[in-house]
Amino acid sequence: MKTPRQKMAEQDPQERIANFDEVPYGYTPEQAQAEAARCLQCQKAPCRAGCPVEIDIPAFILAIREGDFAAAREKLLETNSLPAVCGRVCPQEDQCEKVCVLAKKGDPVAIGTLERFAADWKDGEEADPEAGSAPEKAKVAVIGAGPAGLTAAADLARMGYRVTIFEALHRPGGVLVYGIPEFRLPKAIVFEEVEKVKKMGVELELNQVVGATLSVEELFDSGFEAVFVGTGAGLPRFMGIPGENLNGVYSANEYLTRVNLMKAFRFPEYDTPVIRGEKVCVIGGGNVAMDSARTALRLGAEEVTIVYRRSRAEAPARVEEVHHAEQEGVIFKFLTLPLKYLDDGNGWIRGMECQGMELGEPDDSGRRRPVPVPGTEFTIDCDLAVVAIGNDPNPLLPRALPELELGWKGTIVADPETGAASVPGVFAGGDIATGAATVIEAMGAGKKAARGIDRYLSARKS
Repeated sequence: MKTPRQKMAEQDPQERIANFDEVPYGYTPEQAQAEAARCLQCQKAPCRAGCPVEIDIPAFILAIREGDFAAAREKLLETNSLPAVCGRVCPQEDQCEKVCVLAKKGDPVAIGTLERFAADWKDGEEADPEAGSAPEKAKVAVIGAGPAGLTAAADLARMGYRVTIFEALHRPGGVLVYGIPEFRLPKAIVFEEVEKVKKMGVELELNQVVGATLSVEELFDSGFEAVFVGTGAGLPRFMGIPGENLNGVYSANEYLTRVNLMKAFRFPEYDTPVIRGEKVCVIGGGNVAMDSARTALRLGAEEVTIVYRRSRAEAPARVEEVHHAEQEGVIFKFLTLPLKYLDDGNGWIRGMECQGMELGEPDDSGRRRPVPVPGTEFTIDCDLAVVAIGNDPNPLLPRALPELELGWKGTIVADPETGAASVPGVFAGGDIATGAATVIEAMGAGKKAARGIDRYLSARKS
């Protein structure tokens, strides 16, 4: 406990706002071993219970401490198909690190950073991951190549199932590639993880919009005996205030997809233009809002302001992301609510009329409800606004399968332990079943659904 928690080196804020390179550099081997030595190797290991993908955390950390970095990586891959992703974007501070014994009196072990180190470790030829040894098992379709779908597909392949992923976009990865910026999660990392899943025998069909180009019924008719739906929450929310149809008002989905997946930041080399505002306002207080604001800076904005109706304490973004945004010069206006977007007379946004808020009693989320303060209206100048207030499930597939029981805001009702939906043979997990959540929670749902599908198909054959 006397050894301080090791800090990652990272790009200087003034340098990184001019590029899309990853911000933290990760641990050196010496740092990784020093941090691993802080782990107490608790017998009860509460950190394991805090991990949705069931990593044997003490074991992989012990391997790092002993200098066997390849063994640490293999230990991660036993239960986690996307460890390099998780080491970068999972909220470890609210999961495994939160319950670390060291957190009771000081800083917890940097489990997430150690996971990143081990997942990134390269030492000679790597063994390809293998599929299960029962190729006679059934065919399973996975809809969506995001974190839930990739995890379910990898786990099913390990069990010996023949798995095909159907992805609507032209690249796999889901929110990992269209939603999270390059400076937080490099695309090359995601594609490397996807290639490992493919090497397990998983097939990948891109540009396939299930619910439009083909139906779930057609999947069953073509020999698939179970279908996992992991299509995420890709339907953007808006506030419903005047001026939302003005030019220069984006959803975060469109804004980040254009920049991240379609490389608008390299226009005209990639013919995907995006508006580059000089004064940008981002509405919201989550990680997507931080990503949008930091992206706007890298696209050359002179001033970027995050407008959030609650206080800093209620903001759902990771503390690390808020910290990085502040380092880079993002302005925060907390307890502020947009009332309408202002027209410049030519159909373009010129500003936002806002109102001050104060915190009242807690609402259903447990956070204190923001209450308008009369007489506090004011205007913020901006020529670009990005709305990052959350997403709802994409309704395309549920509409195409009307027998599915739907829940809150169009989520697919699915058993939280097995992923089973109301239609026999159909399973669902991740944001399409729970609403927008974290990458690691989606992966945990994919693992549970893979086990649920295995039990379902085994019972049919018994």
